[in-house]
Amino acid sequence: MKTLPAVDVVIVGGGWTGLLMAKELGTRTKVSVVVLERGGPRDNAYYATTMDELDYLVRNRMMQDCSQETVTFRHSVKDHALPLRQLGSFLPGTGVGGAGEHWGAGSPRHSPDCFDLYSKTVERYGAKKLPEDHCIQDWGITYDELEPYYTRAEKMIGVAGKAGNIKGKRVEGGNIFEGWRSEEYPLPPTKTPYYASVFKEAANSLGYHPFPYPSATLTEVYKNPDGVTRSACTYCGYCHAGCMIGAKAQPTNVLLPIIEKHKAVSIRTGARVQKIVHESNKRVRGVNYVDASGQEFFQPAELVFLGSWTFSNTRLLFLSSIGQPYDPATGKGTLGRNLTHELTLPAARVFLDKPLNRFMGTGSAAMSLDDFGADHIDHTNLPFLRGGLLRANCQGYQPILNFGFVPPSVKSRWGAEWKKAAVHYYDQNGPIVFIGEHLAYKGNYMDLDPIYKDDHGNPLLRLTLDWRENERKMAEYMIPKAVELGRAMGAKEITPFPGLKQYDATRYQGTQVHGGTILGASPDTSVVNTYLQHWQVSNLFVLGGSVFPQKPVAGPTLTILAQTLRTADAVVDHYLKKPGSLV
Repeated sequence: MKTLPAVDVVIVGGGWTGLLMAKELGTRTKVSVVVLERGGPRDNAYYATTMDELDYLVRNRMMQDCSQETVTFRHSVKDHALPLRQLGSFLPGTGVGGAGEHWGAGSPRHSPDCFDLYSKTVERYGAKKLPEDHCIQDWGITYDELEPYYTRAEKMIGVAGKAGNIKGKRVEGGNIFEGWRSEEYPLPPTKTPYYASVFKEAANSLGYHPFPYPSATLTEVYKNPDGVTRSACTYCGYCHAGCMIGAKAQPTNVLLPIIEKHKAVSIRTGARVQKIVHESNKRVRGVNYVDASGQEFFQPAELVFLGSWTFSNTRLLFLSSIGQPYDPATGKGTLGRNLTHELTLPAARVFLDKPLNRFMGTGSAAMSLDDFGADHIDHTNLPFLRGGLLRANCQGYQPILNFGFVPPSVKSRWGAEWKKAAVHYYDQNGPIVFIGEHLAYKGNYMDLDPIYKDDHGNPLLRLTLDWRENERKMAEYMIPKAVELGRAMGAKEITPFPGLKQYDATRYQGTQVHGGTILGASPDTSVVNTYLQHWQVSNLFVLGGSVFPQKPVAGPTLTILAQTLRTADAVVDHYLKKPGSLV
């Protein structure tokens, strides 16, 4: 193993969090920074010349290679875990920009009560209302503390939307259930595609409060506070394959232009970090990584940030023996606990008698309603807690991925009848999607698999995960609401979701997986403090969705960016001047 010259900072992962921290340190300090990214480099011009539905959206060119590294999965400790041989319920990205290159750009804020979920739930309903095997906990930070960073993040990536609550005053047309905002969105909302407009009219007729979903896809030419200018969206509908014109915010078009101006920051691609080197769980000394040729290196550093995906952050701490692994039998330990995933399902697929032009849109062009989200309805007499959004997505309706949906009246699933119906209904159907909260449970967690290993001989991460009655009852409650909306939209036929059973690792539900290195107010119940600093190892920070104690409804990216900005402020203003614990 070759030892490289020491640097001040090593950042593991070149996605949103890793590159944002690199940008903040590079522009505000004189420290030397190295970003280690397992995938390859990216050039934004590449998207304009290679965009292809089959290659990118079916064969998953931008995603991690499961033949090199995957996870194993089981529903409970009684089951034998097996490797996931192909991507299904989540799509981890790789390469510079990470999943931030293929995300849909939905950019809502979390509901204020998500940050003190345990306290607010017990205060309103009593502890007996909580699920029996829950491990819900407060974040240790409040919405009010994070609000200024939300505003900074929105301006940085250029979020388009309509405010529904400015300084406590509700504003019609926006999400009136959202937390207070200090100011309006930087840009007006995306155009409303036809399918979304039909949903909006139906929602209004039923007395709900539809609003345009916040999106980091520009609706007009925009220059952010860092001086980065991007063009407006053309609604081509290929956001999930990377934006060919830079309208959708991606790490490569928002952060890289700034990073590339600073010689103190360098990005090494093809660098798979194997281990964090430390002194008896007291101080990190650097990281070991393997390059694309298989050569091993030790990169010494004074400060290490983990800025990769949930599974990668968690697994690296396990492989490095940092922290106490969680034991579901005793409840002791923190590393690996509170595994949660996005509860997303097509609550009702509606079939109409008119074209919907769904081939045009953006990754987050949608009309949503939040009337049933968070704790906006009284759950006293309901068999579940929390809730979620109902949404009409208009993210581009590619012909390979989206062909073949037919209404219940078409009995054939193959042959001439099915083909004729599939062609007829191709642009005359759409899902009403439900996105719900996923609470944390004692039996949903991560650890290292005792059998299966990656291509370098390191144990794979093992997921133990299943839905509980709270999620099943939530879905059971929301599906009829979606059907009701479908009828109000004038649907001739509707296919309701059949119900939530066991967690399905083959059905895509979103790449928003959380937990494993959760934050909190105490080292007894969390891995990192509220500044995302490891409780035991003060020169180690963990960024990203792995710090979320449970999965709120809203997409995580804006909150992840806001938290990273808050951590960057603490590091620049305090830690670098006086290294040590920030709390």
